[in-house]
Order: sequence, then C-alpha cells, then structure tokens
Amino acid sequence: MKFVKTSDFDYTLPTELIAQIPIEPRDQSRLLVLNRKNGSIVHRRFFEITDYLHAGDVLVFNDSRVIPARLKGRRVGSGGKVEILLLRRVSTGLWEALVKPGRRLQAGSTVEISVDSPLNIQKDKTLVAEITEVGEGGMRTVRFSDEALLMKSGEVPLPPYIHTPLADPDRYQTVYARIDGSAAAPTAGLHFTHELMRKIASKGIKFMFVMLHVGLDTFRPVTEDNPLEHVIYKEYGIVSSEVAAALSEAKRQKQRVIAVGTTTVRILEQAARASKSQELDPFEDWVDLFILPGHRFRTVDTLVTNFHLPRSTLLMLVTAFSGRELINKAYREAISEKYRFYSFGDAMLIL
Repeated sequence: MKFVKTSDFDYTLPTELIAQIPIEPRDQSRLLVLNRKNGSIVHRRFFEITDYLHAGDVLVFNDSRVIPARLKGRRVGSGGKVEILLLRRVSTGLWEALVKPGRRLQAGSTVEISVDSPLNIQKDKTLVAEITEVGEGGMRTVRFSDEALLMKSGEVPLPPYIHTPLADPDRYQTVYARIDGSAAAPTAGLHFTHELMRKIASKGIKFMFVMLHVGLDTFRPVTEDNPLEHVIYKEYGIVSSEVAAALSEAKRQKQRVIAVGTTTVRILEQAARASKSQELDPFEDWVDLFILPGHRFRTVDTLVTNFHLPRSTLLMLVTAFSGRELINKAYREAISEKYRFYSFGDAMLIL
C-alpha cells in the first residue's frame, strides 16, 4: 500500500451543506452515480437507483437497529448532570459507554437515571448505573441495575453535527432495521422505502441481510497523522450461514454483490478475510477491519453510500473502493452541486 496521510482525506465543506433534517419521502434524496470504469458522474434521484440494478444482483443490507443509547442522569452524591452514550453490550446489564464529564466519573461512581417513558408504567422507578472500569477518552464500563429499564430510559442519539431535534425517532432507523444494538444508524439505508424495495425485488434482485452494530468510529475523526496508527473501535457483526452460502453462489455466478453502506462493506470484507477458502464462510465475531487504499475487496462489487466526514475512516474506505482521484472529483462535484452531506444527506452509487 502506498503510504497515505490522514490529511489526504481532508476537505472543506460549507456548513450549510450539512443536512439537519431528512428528506421526505426517503427516496427523494439525490443520488450521485460514480462510474469507476469511465470516471463519469451522473446526477439522479435515489428512487432512480432501479435504473442501475439488474436481475441477479444481490443487495446486502445491515439490519442493525439503533437503540435509545443516550442516557441522562445525575451523579449520586454531588447531583451533577451526567450523560452516558451506550456503545457496546458486553453482557446482560454490562455495557461499554462514553460518559460526560469523564474526569469526574471514576470506578465506583454511581449515576441515577429517571425512567420517564410512555411505555413504562412504573414511572417512579430509577435506573442505577455504576462505573466498574475506566478506559481512555471518556470510555467506561458501566453496570446497569435493570436492562429492561435501560431500553426505556434513553433517547436515540443523533450525531453531534445535527442540531435540529428529530420529530420522529423512527426517521433515524432504516425501514428494515431488526436487531437492536447500534449507537448510530447505518445511514446509506435510510434512503430506502418499503415501496422502493418492492420495486427492486420485482426486477429479480435478491436481498440479503447481515448485521453490524454501528459504534464509536462513526462519531470520531482520525486524529493521528498516520492513519495506520489509528485503532478502530470493534463492532459486533454476524453473517449467517444462509447469507454466506448465497453470496458465495452469487460470486460463482458472477452476479454483482452490492453493499448498502460502509458498515455492510466492513462486515462482508471481514468475513471474507476470515474465510478458509474462496467461499465465504459464516461469521460471528468482533469486526476491527480498517479499510485503507490498497485493500483488495474480495466480496463487494458495487457500493451505495452517503457523503462522509473529512478525515474519517468511512471516507478512507470509499477512497479505497474508488480511488483517491475519483472520490475527490465526486466530492468536489457534490459540493459544487450543493448536495446534502452526512447522516441525513444525499447518496452516492459507486459502480
């Protein structure tokens, strides 16, 4: 791999292009179609993605669902305000989390979180969180007194660059989200509607679902000058035996495997790397694959993705998939054409 610097993945984005609210309906967002073979760029609407999909293609989605991972409470003793962002479930009632203010929440600290949910009939109950282990950068291991209450105590966390409250929390979920566990949405999937998926399926295109619970790296840029020094946060993922067999057959038949989102790419490529042969083996484990330019993609042929933050691991991944020159060209054009960026923004189809 040719040496790259984190600064190679930097760009300047006008603040007004950071999407604050989602487009309605979902599939009316814009779609930049980038062709890697001839370098062409075409501007469409997302529902027109059907023009680029063909019978036999396999669309692979991440069906992880965002949990109400942002909790607000008060520290026992001082009464100081505390915010906890759940990141990864270690075991029943035990989670890795980001906490604020981190410096004041050391091992043994306890936080009381009021349960105020319309779904909870025991409104006088209080959830207790105990800090059991201290990590770096605000990371903590936290034990909760009642995991059932935990899922009724928080709110869906929006990324820090979104400042407008979300009227409908389900708008930060994909329509096919199924398995609770993510701290952020796999946002490329937010553009799909049930109706669009029915139209796609009617063309003879297959759907497959994998799971990767989206975690910390969605929230933080790479700070090291050398991206190889960046430690990517582990996320839990599953590729079932059924999906592994279907994708192996698709590759044998030379059918396109189209990943919806960078999270789908990471779980598929991690599973391929762990497989013992050219066939894709089932996979269930932690995913820590950091995809940089030079990566050889073993499974994914085509990518549906959003526009990503500067200096992020996600921008590095799409650059690895498309090449630096083409991605830079696409991002310049998207900015010039005033595309909407980031989680609630527009999409790109990379052929």
